[in-house]
Amino acid sequence: MSGLTLAKRKVIWAYIFLLIPIIFFAYIRIYPTLSAFQMSLYDYNPLSEEQPFVGLANYEELFDELSNPRSVTTAAFRNSAVYVALGVPLQLLLALGIALMLNEIRIFGTIYRLFFFLPFVTSTIAIAWVFRMLYQPQFGVFNVLLQAFSLPQQPFLKSPQQALPSILAMVIWQGLGFAIIIFLAGLKQIPRTYYDAAQVDGASRWQSFRQITLPLLNPSIIYLLVLQTISFLRMFAPVYAMTDQGSGGPLNSTTTVVLRVYREAFQGLNMGYAASLTVVLFGIIMSITVIQMFVSNRLVKT
Repeated sequence: MSGLTLAKRKVIWAYIFLLIPIIFFAYIRIYPTLSAFQMSLYDYNPLSEEQPFVGLANYEELFDELSNPRSVTTAAFRNSAVYVALGVPLQLLLALGIALMLNEIRIFGTIYRLFFFLPFVTSTIAIAWVFRMLYQPQFGVFNVLLQAFSLPQQPFLKSPQQALPSILAMVIWQGLGFAIIIFLAGLKQIPRTYYDAAQVDGASRWQSFRQITLPLLNPSIIYLLVLQTISFLRMFAPVYAMTDQGSGGPLNSTTTVVLRVYREAFQGLNMGYAASLTVVLFGIIMSITVIQMFVSNRLVKT
């Protein structure tokens, strides 16, 4: 290396230092993914000495279950899609509205941001158990409040119709702070002179928001859209903690794909089938990531 220029030595040392985190990332991310794909090709049972090769049989079983609208696997994928379809837009709309208001606060603004961000850094299991108690029939705080206003009490987590929205409300509330911080960071990057020029031209607040704020927030919106979509697709802890014995009930109305993977792998010891579920979910998440990169590049170029 003595015969190399200073610039080339810097490049070589940069690659050497980058090699350590790359190896670590490959070991904890890429290797488990490849192992899951390999496991999905076997009738894998950790308690058995023989692990027969079954090829694509686990995937055939998976798609057979998906063709049955009443199967647990179909319910898991359907519920995950509902979590994403309802949770992501509601969370982003609420976060954007709150961020716009917080951006106008000049006194105690940091304290308000802290209050909104605290749930995000709090244990999900702890928050889930608190909300589970709040949702309790008769003695839960929410039902006590309903009774105080002479309104009928609700079953919440005990109802197949209300359980999913009840869990979704908690998840949206907990993740709201992170989305608010990202939107606030994006708003701070918009020069004030743009709004001053729009005001001189006679633009209303709504026109300024639609023509200035939204277009310049596009990178933040896309980033949060993809990140929160992946987060909702991978939802596990809230459903496990808020349903009886982590069943995803009642009547599989709240179960998710990740919870289905857990129950098949560690309760049913059907590791091969659970691995096939993981691979399919990985494919969905990877597709979303590729779309995000494509859209982001298009926005940067324009």
